Amino acid sequence: MAIEPQEILDYWFSEPVNSHWFASTPELDQDIGDRFAHIWGLAAEGQLDHWMTSAEGCLALVILLDQFPLNMFRGESKSFQTEAQARAVAGFALKREFDRQLNDVQRAFLYMPYMHSEALADQDLSVELYEKAGLKDNLSFARHHREIVRRFGRFPHRNAILGRTSRPEELEYLASDEAFTG
Repeated sequence: MAIEPQEILDYWFSEPVNSHWFASTPELDQDIGDRFAHIWGLAAEGQLDHWMTSAEGCLALVILLDQFPLNMFRGESKSFQTEAQARAVAGFALKREFDRQLNDVQRAFLYMPYMHSEALADQDLSVELYEKAGLKDNLSFARHHREIVRRFGRFPHRNAILGRTSRPEELEYLASDEAFTG
């Protein structure tokens, strides 16, 4: 099954998909899985690394490796399995200044793997990237994510999914009104 990066981008940035980016539905999660689980598997195995010759190819890989698993494998540890690969692709794109070839919405998704990282250095880079790009809405979320990682050293809402034991201060946070749940 041959697929090109543009097919990923056309799907992700289309209506109504884009209206559910941060408030998905079970139907959208299922649709993404039905359409792209096989392609995600190829990307996870490195079989689509040849896409990294363009800004659009890198962006498509980042979406495949960072965004689609959150939908396809919602509530499963597998949803985070390819985050490190997504960060590697984003880093490759940044070194080649591919981000400058993307519009603001696309750039926001290219940077997102850093916001999803549980490493504080990645969180700092996330804030820096959104700040430099002037992406104010994303910047507020980046700062929020960084504060969670700074405070806990990880995202407490992932603990149960990843089989980690939550510390008392994490349980208190998760039970509070300020809790971020993904």
